Amino acid sequence: MDVFKKLEPRHVWDIFGQITQVPRPSKKEEKIIAWLLDFAKKNKLSAKKDEAGNVLITKPATKGMEKVKTVVLQSHIDMVCEKNSDVKIDFEKDPIQPVIDGEWVKAKGTTLGADDGIGMAAALALLIDNKIKHGPLEALFTVDEETGLTGAFALKPGFITGKTLINLDSEDEGEIFIGCAGGKDTVATFKYETKKVPKQHVAYKISISGLKGGHSGDDIHRGLANSNKLINRFLWNASWDLDIRLSHIDGGNLRNAIPREASAVFVLSTENEKLLKKYFNFFAKEIKSEWAVTEPELTAKLAKTELPAGVIDKYTHFSLLNALYACPHGVIAMSQDMPGMVETSTNLASVKMADKSKIVVTTSQRSSVESAKNDIVSMVSSVFLLAGAKVKSGEGYPGWKPNVNSELLKISRESYKRLFKKEPVVRAIHAGLECGLFLEKYPELDMISIGPTLRGVHSPVERIEIKTVQLFWDHLVDILNHIPKEK
Repeated sequence: MDVFKKLEPRHVWDIFGQITQVPRPSKKEEKIIAWLLDFAKKNKLSAKKDEAGNVLITKPATKGMEKVKTVVLQSHIDMVCEKNSDVKIDFEKDPIQPVIDGEWVKAKGTTLGADDGIGMAAALALLIDNKIKHGPLEALFTVDEETGLTGAFALKPGFITGKTLINLDSEDEGEIFIGCAGGKDTVATFKYETKKVPKQHVAYKISISGLKGGHSGDDIHRGLANSNKLINRFLWNASWDLDIRLSHIDGGNLRNAIPREASAVFVLSTENEKLLKKYFNFFAKEIKSEWAVTEPELTAKLAKTELPAGVIDKYTHFSLLNALYACPHGVIAMSQDMPGMVETSTNLASVKMADKSKIVVTTSQRSSVESAKNDIVSMVSSVFLLAGAKVKSGEGYPGWKPNVNSELLKISRESYKRLFKKEPVVRAIHAGLECGLFLEKYPELDMISIGPTLRGVHSPVERIEIKTVQLFWDHLVDILNHIPKEK
């Protein structure tokens, strides 16, 4: 793509540009799978696909490196599909539109897909670069990492042969990750009855927008606003003070994204209409003041709208709003082992109407401590159970326990110091990586995770810092040059 023609390393950016043009929403990765297999065929590389859709492309060692340990370069092929409300795009058909904004690459009003398109691009660039010395390479591309870790769960023993794996899905250049949190989703379902709109009532729509959003793991400690929490704050208080009745609510989208936007339609007596506007203005001023530093673009709007066909029954109305107010969101505990790292968190991700009789609330819990993960799942579940909802938790996925004695960690640390004359940061990440699941299938794996600097992932402000891609690439190449021979 012309937008990337002056960026280095050229072949990495060129391949990334191609990837942005191939639709690849989670669970709908058929087009990118076909593209990968075609890429392998065009470049005369061996490739195979398993039943889940995971793709493995292999490349023999360069001359003289045949006895070096096989390295698995791993990235996921799906992307989070988020957009601003004023952007029209069909993520299943339309390409992403990347642009350069100063020192960053981002997309026009949508997620960029650098998570993990840039990891894919780096792996593919290594596969076609014949000037780089390396041992045998296996590039593993997994499906549906973002919404279910389906590819990692389905990976069968024997699909890869290497015992050294570099995960290319991290978001901070200069940091080497050796562990991650495990996670689990908790979904609450409320059943409601539709009631007639009371006489002498008018309808209004409230909306919250302009929030930064972000990754529910990697950004949870930043204290970002949650649109579901903010809109519920207004609805809960207005229910008591103005006797409003809720007709529709819609907030957030993905379980692994901090919600940026939310809206609701409600009715109230014409007698309270004038008071409503004063009430709303006070609310809007209050939250903008509270979040002036963290969320400077926060916008709250109230507008009169068409009278709806009905409203939610009063019992469910209060049960839902009480539960949303009581449901925890954000950091629950910081790590006692690794200072500065989040140990346990929860995300109130989305609130959606379904089937004209159900309201579905999706939440996501994470922790690097298995017992703490189960505890926060129970805490969130209890809130919704008390409110009379039906609650179900997923199977979840395991964390990745750090191995400070890792041979690969030692090689990558020495490489970084040699290249850049400074120590890299070695830490675990609160976001979920597939490495924990890989370790279950392949207990002998030695793993690290690295990547360039990404910010705002899982949101339309997702961006990648241009200069860090070259640093990431140089580090990756040097690591491969120093992988030892099989013993």
